[in-house]
Amino acid sequence: MATVIKARRLVIKIGSALLVDRATGALREAWLASLAEDVVRLRNRGTDVILVSSGSIALGRGVLGLPMTDLTLEQSQAAAAVGQIRLAAAYDRALGAHGITAAQVLVTLEDSADRRRYLNTRATLEQLLRLGAVPIVNENDTVATDEIRYGDNDRMAAQVAVTAGADQLILLSDVDGFYTANPAQDPGARRFDVIETITPEIEAMAGDAGSGLSKGGMKTKLMAAKTATAGGCDMAITQGNVLHPVQALEEGAAATWFLAQGDPQQKRKAWIAAMKPKGRVNVDAGAARALARGSSLLPAGVTGVEGRFGRGDPVEVADETGRVLGQGLTRYDAADALRIRGLRLDQIEPVLGYPQRGPLMHRDDMAF
Repeated sequence: MATVIKARRLVIKIGSALLVDRATGALREAWLASLAEDVVRLRNRGTDVILVSSGSIALGRGVLGLPMTDLTLEQSQAAAAVGQIRLAAAYDRALGAHGITAAQVLVTLEDSADRRRYLNTRATLEQLLRLGAVPIVNENDTVATDEIRYGDNDRMAAQVAVTAGADQLILLSDVDGFYTANPAQDPGARRFDVIETITPEIEAMAGDAGSGLSKGGMKTKLMAAKTATAGGCDMAITQGNVLHPVQALEEGAAATWFLAQGDPQQKRKAWIAAMKPKGRVNVDAGAARALARGSSLLPAGVTGVEGRFGRGDPVEVADETGRVLGQGLTRYDAADALRIRGLRLDQIEPVLGYPQRGPLMHRDDMAF
């Protein structure tokens, strides 16, 4: 059985209806303060925390005097531009009260569909967590068009969880789990405690349970669960409209857990291994031994570069005999990889004219 206590890296999705009072359009500051205390407790026991937050449009529409429903795309983007400032400031205050740095990360669907943007997002999240910050992720509604929108933060949260290599995702919602039918319409609806496999029968049970402030419903939550679990991440749906909602989940609050299909790192490496390579780098014996021990690939160990590839492309790694050891996603394109082969990291910037990006391939981006 999945439990929050086991999480090494946790993504928490916060819906608009939890952050913003529906009647007044004001921020629910007491609730946000309690969530910040949950984050402090999680971090104190060594869990990385990423928050995926709705709320910018809901906050901004009240300031601009826009209606609570049926906004045009342009009105939504205007509301997001106003609300995003207030949302970021609210998280900064809530987390800053505990000495925690909040970091705003705005993304669109394109950022996960494009490999280079995906890698940039992953690297940014990793660096923020390493520096002790809490990333606050939201869709970049001010620039996103219908063609590049996630359209709901449930699915975006699942993609963020997979991108960041999280092992758990919690959807804090206005419902306390996944039911056999809409409990507001069917008194006999039964909540699942655990769903190990999302079957066609489970999918057929998904209805629309969205609130007036959020676009999410059970269909989008089920889509999020499919993305998360396929990427090796457990996902929970639980009632968020209580103080300290994560603590409540830990203490047995009603929820539905969707169980991961494997480990997130193993899933990622399988994804990398399945890609068609765009080129090859050859390495010396020392680098081959280091790779066998699980190290990253440094330019110093590279003896040759073949093919035409860009930054973020899958590239084979071969030893001195030509035997392919595996492959990984490169941080440099073919031309730059050729220029820095055999160099130490501190020698790269004078050659390339820009700061080095670290190893040619990071161990998290390699499958051997």
